[in-house]
Amino acid sequence: MDSVEVSLLTCSPHEEIYSLYGHSAIRWHSGPQQDLVFNWGMFSFSKPYFALRFMFGLTDYELAAYPYESFWPYYQKWGSSITEQVLNLTNDEKRELQKLLADNLRPENRVYRYNFFYNNCSTKPRDMIERCINGKVEYAERADYQPTFRQMADECNRNHVWSKFGNNMLLGLKADQPTTREQQEFLPANLMIDFARAQIYTNGTYRPLVKEERLLVSPGVQRIEPDFILSPTQIAIALLVFSLFIIFVEWRTKKIAKWWDVLLMTVQGLVGILLTIMVFSQHPTTSLNLNLLLFNPLPLFFIPSVIKGKRRLWQNVQLVMLALFYLGALFQCYAEGITIVALCLLLRRKK
Repeated sequence: MDSVEVSLLTCSPHEEIYSLYGHSAIRWHSGPQQDLVFNWGMFSFSKPYFALRFMFGLTDYELAAYPYESFWPYYQKWGSSITEQVLNLTNDEKRELQKLLADNLRPENRVYRYNFFYNNCSTKPRDMIERCINGKVEYAERADYQPTFRQMADECNRNHVWSKFGNNMLLGLKADQPTTREQQEFLPANLMIDFARAQIYTNGTYRPLVKEERLLVSPGVQRIEPDFILSPTQIAIALLVFSLFIIFVEWRTKKIAKWWDVLLMTVQGLVGILLTIMVFSQHPTTSLNLNLLLFNPLPLFFIPSVIKGKRRLWQNVQLVMLALFYLGALFQCYAEGITIVALCLLLRRKK
């Protein structure tokens, strides 16, 4: 075991949607004859209903071990860096980690239920490393760093406004609570920072968890894929302008544009169905979503009465929903432009 190096590999994000948050893995290196990467981030897009299963927290990932030479070229191609933190483990701890990894690689153990915030390719190697330690890993808490899950996800999606918009529609109130150091380590970059400052406490003595840090792959040039030409805010403003135009036409013609009400109510209700279904997702941060105060299936039930010209009851219900929705903004961060969309709905409350 003297010749074995065990390392945490941290790969910086690149522009594929599944790689915007970075990646972590364990490297087991004992010379050219054995240089393996243990990667908990293996999945397949080809499995049936992958996107739908991912939304509901029903995605299964698995552990795979393969040569380091097959690992690093992928990240170099995308312009991502790879940082290696060589761990300060004793020979007994390396043997224990070897047993844990071998057991995890068994066919009956390698597949696990992936959870974006709580059980992913960053938390898995951390937990495996902590389990092999003879003693306790003590971390240096960052008192000035208490972001929410939403803030961390938004930062990773800063170049992809529509991806950020989708996240913020689906994430609920729990995503706006301050996170602990352990929760922040769902992001590989945070785990790397915490490992660099961590100490192992054993029998009254301390030793650093990381004894050496190396840059294995330098960051390259990344091409940012363009999003849709208009941002969510621009779309919302365009919707508001069109709503004002409809109101002007109604004022001139003295006729109610029922088709516009029905269209808005249909979209509002269909989005509400999606958010209602997400309440039952296994993602814990989607269960209490204040977007449901406005976007829920209720408008669909009022469409027949609106078509018949009986709008008063729906207008009163909509007003209550809007009031609660805007009040909810005190507790939950809404997606970009969504409060402007709510204003478009408010404009339909007229005699």
